[in-house]
Amino acid sequence: MIGLGAAAYTAWVLEVVLSTGLDPVETYVSELAAQDQPLGGLFRATDFTAGLLVFLGGALALLRLAPGSGRGEAGRGGSERGGARHGGARRPWAVVGWAGVTLFGAATAADAWLPLSCTPTADPECAARETAGLVPATHQAHAVSSGLAMTGALVGIVALTVAARRYGRFAPLARRGPALVVLELLATAWTLSAVALFTAGRGTWALGAGQRLQVLLVAVWLALLAYSVHTERRT
Repeated sequence: MIGLGAAAYTAWVLEVVLSTGLDPVETYVSELAAQDQPLGGLFRATDFTAGLLVFLGGALALLRLAPGSGRGEAGRGGSERGGARHGGARRPWAVVGWAGVTLFGAATAADAWLPLSCTPTADPECAARETAGLVPATHQAHAVSSGLAMTGALVGIVALTVAARRYGRFAPLARRGPALVVLELLATAWTLSAVALFTAGRGTWALGAGQRLQVLLVAVWLALLAYSVHTERRT
């Protein structure tokens, strides 16, 4: 499910072949799904699908980690000693990581139901109404849900990558995850700086490019996580 969710989370790349009228270098990704955009319904649907799939995948992983489930993060070995050695040590990082992934999925799905009414980075009138507080409450709610989504993503990316390396699980994630963590943190810093400058009325500073890199790296990491889980189950 998480792999499919990662694929759906990259639906915004369709802007390369579809005429959206928005500059991908300067505009928020979420503006593609704004209510006044002709393709807004399409992007809201893909956001909701992505969020729901990732939420379900994360929730199922958390259930497997629950005490007494018999399917803990490292309880596959069948021995009580192995389970104590691996499961107890790994559980905190695994629980925090999968909880972050689950939060990301839930908040991303919520984003689809809390769309922007207009495009503040592309429409000066929309930006002025937003500054004056004359836009629907969904703008503020969307900002909260988007913030929660990215917080969950960052927690999941960092915690599960640390768990993979520390406890010798999910080999592909353990190898390639750290590089993605660094890149994701840099992209997040770029995005947050650009948002702060835009809010202060100092231009967009390639806000769209930074945010698109940020969400693309999240999707790549989710795909790597899904591949790592699949590979480990097969072996």
